[in-house]
Amino acid sequence: MKEKQPSINALTAPLVQYLVDNATELRVGINILENNATVIDAGIAVRGGLEAGRRIGEICMGGLGQVRFRASTHYEHWSWHVDVHSSNPVISCLGSQYAGWSLSHGEGKGAFNALGSGPGRAMGSKEELFDELGYRDDRGPACLVIEADRIPPVEIADKIATACGITADQLTLIITPTSSLAGCVQVVSRVLETALHKAHALGFELEKIIDGAGSAPVPPPAVDFLTAMSRTNDAILFAGQVHLFVDADDSDAGELAGKLPSSASGDYGKPFGEIFKNVNYDFYQVDPMLFSPARVTVSSIRTGNSFQAGRIDLTLLNQSFSGQCG
Repeated sequence: MKEKQPSINALTAPLVQYLVDNATELRVGINILENNATVIDAGIAVRGGLEAGRRIGEICMGGLGQVRFRASTHYEHWSWHVDVHSSNPVISCLGSQYAGWSLSHGEGKGAFNALGSGPGRAMGSKEELFDELGYRDDRGPACLVIEADRIPPVEIADKIATACGITADQLTLIITPTSSLAGCVQVVSRVLETALHKAHALGFELEKIIDGAGSAPVPPPAVDFLTAMSRTNDAILFAGQVHLFVDADDSDAGELAGKLPSSASGDYGKPFGEIFKNVNYDFYQVDPMLFSPARVTVSSIRTGNSFQAGRIDLTLLNQSFSGQCG
């Protein structure tokens, strides 16, 4: 008998409401657009913070994952980590957390362009990925998380609400600048998602991924977007760790483990900001297989055997977290 699929928008609704009800304590701002859509500012005109980022990370995971802070002495200079876990990692990470909804309005320098993640994707995004997942959500209200440094125009909210089949007053947009504390936490909370996305790109059967957990260090803040983007990516590329539990035989589990780490990419070896600069800031020139955790373990629940690959690179992590990109 096929398991009933959860409604990730229904699961996240109380998590979103918590941000609204505790906006002052979490240092987030609440804005109502002209169409009555709610916008939660987590770092543009307000401070935001680590706890806001942690909670937004759980919203990004569609209410099917946990994000927790942990202190560790494993790394000499970087003591704070985020630990993430989901017992429904495919829907949580790919059906919600993955930033796959391309949003744009206007032209030229004033244009708004960003990617949307979160449970609203499963209602309104036209991504082919949802056909592969065999999953859609039709229960509003809806929430979308957007990594941007300015409040989106009302036209963006209108487009999203229309695509989701809801009225604008049922839509909440959460905005997290990459350079903010909340932004860096919610991005690093994607450490498990990067492993799921790469497994999908490698052609591994997603229904065989049963459970998963990951961790990555919280990077220090950065005053410019490029450095912030580099540090959040590098936290995962150089020090992210993921453990997947798969319903597969040893040969498939071992092959997946060998291909998952970031070091398997030919672009590996420099902070992401340097790589990005060297390709003239063109994402399409970066090997997509680079975006994955530093070290992985894949355990077969059929055989009880585990396979490890990759490595933590403290030298590159320190280089990234200590320097500026320009």
